[in-house]
Amino acid sequence: MTFVRLPEPDQGVIGRRAIIADDIARLIGGPQIIIDEDGRRAFETDALTAYRRMPLLVVLPRTTDEVSKVLRYCSDNAIKVIPRGAGTSLCGGALPAEDAIVLCVSKMNRVLEIDFANRFARVESGITNLAISARAGQQGFFYAPDPSSQLACTLAGNLAMNSGGAHCLKYGVTTHNVLGVKMVLMDGTIVDIGGAHLDAPGYDLLSYMIGSEGQLGVITEATVRILKAAEGARPMLLGFASPEQAGACVAAIIGAGIVPVAIEYMDRPAIEVCEAYAAAGYPLDVEALLIVEVEGSETEINVLLNRIAEIAHPFGPKSVVISSDAGQSARIWAGRKAAFGAVGRISDYYCMDGTIPLGQLPRVLTRIGEICAGYGLKVANIFHAGDGNLHPLILYDANKPEEAAKAEQAGADILRLCVEVGGCLTGEHGVGIEKRDLMTVQFSSVDLAVQMRIKTVFDPGWLLNAAKVFPLDASGAHIAGHGPGQSRAA
Repeated sequence: MTFVRLPEPDQGVIGRRAIIADDIARLIGGPQIIIDEDGRRAFETDALTAYRRMPLLVVLPRTTDEVSKVLRYCSDNAIKVIPRGAGTSLCGGALPAEDAIVLCVSKMNRVLEIDFANRFARVESGITNLAISARAGQQGFFYAPDPSSQLACTLAGNLAMNSGGAHCLKYGVTTHNVLGVKMVLMDGTIVDIGGAHLDAPGYDLLSYMIGSEGQLGVITEATVRILKAAEGARPMLLGFASPEQAGACVAAIIGAGIVPVAIEYMDRPAIEVCEAYAAAGYPLDVEALLIVEVEGSETEINVLLNRIAEIAHPFGPKSVVISSDAGQSARIWAGRKAAFGAVGRISDYYCMDGTIPLGQLPRVLTRIGEICAGYGLKVANIFHAGDGNLHPLILYDANKPEEAAKAEQAGADILRLCVEVGGCLTGEHGVGIEKRDLMTVQFSSVDLAVQMRIKTVFDPGWLLNAAKVFPLDASGAHIAGHGPGQSRAA
């Protein structure tokens, strides 16, 4: 695997496994430590299942104070830490290391405060994304970010990767829906950034934290925006004879000044497997399908859906289906939300996550097909078309190492294409180890040096998720403890 290179583990730390476990157990309690091999194996990978590493041990804190004690101990003893939520990362962001502790916040999952009058909720970071909306929904509110994994993924991972989802076109991604966080630095210091208000004085440190991939600290609590749910919402299906027509239609909808709640794209392979799995009512005689959802009053919804149908007309849609009731709407979204799992039933796949300018959609969709065909691989495209966040699923056989290597190479070519047309390497999955060695495609050595200096300010010993995000050729000295401004305990 081309991206899996990690620093050599510290055998001295590994040899002290039992001692380290006993020390941490005295700090926070023994039952919250997993040291046996079978228990640790459950944490050896994340949703990017091509890569596996057994962690030194696993710690499951229940409070911010316990997180602080663990990090202070690890800082004092130069022990690496991998922060983790539910492990749904698709870029290897939560991949452990043999000489690193996995610090999993999944037991920190309470709603601490909810204020409907001021439209915020304060929650622990191990809560699932969907659980926030379930609690807010009791009063007709919701939490906007909705990644496909929202039933399982935790807010911790959403914050780390700045996750989005189908409805981020209108409501924004995680960073647009968070007001403040409580975070523990590597030395155990507990800090509050932002809070239950629209803006905070001083530097905008909150923007550093969201999307920092566990590199700067461990977020234990967050204050998130909750929004009043719209009066109603309905999707429509637009089927096209070619991906290029669908891509051009997306650009035309946005160009007309209409901002739907969501515009989702699927190509023929994705349509077929999703329909077979979910019976969503997708047309099977088209090469590309758009799911376009709008919201508002019933009158507003009808006006918008009819206007979108008019905009689509010049691009020759073969199928136009407007949802007529809540049941049909639920089936349409059930198919989209189950897409990754549906594809996984028929093939192993490598899921990419690049972002491009909307005007480049037709060109990029064509090139994705050509790139994958060049490696002898098939691809299913499922992505957030409204904001240009691509999720091509490159199909391969994981039992054939040569196919796995080709899938990675095709994925790297797709990401280079995204940057070439003015986009970026990741929209919501993060960099992790998957895109780490492609960072030089997007950033100069000076850019990377500045980013690494910021990490060093927050984590001088480079102990937090250290072998992620930055190319090892650039960050190796920091990880080894020899970078500028570093201090590592003996």
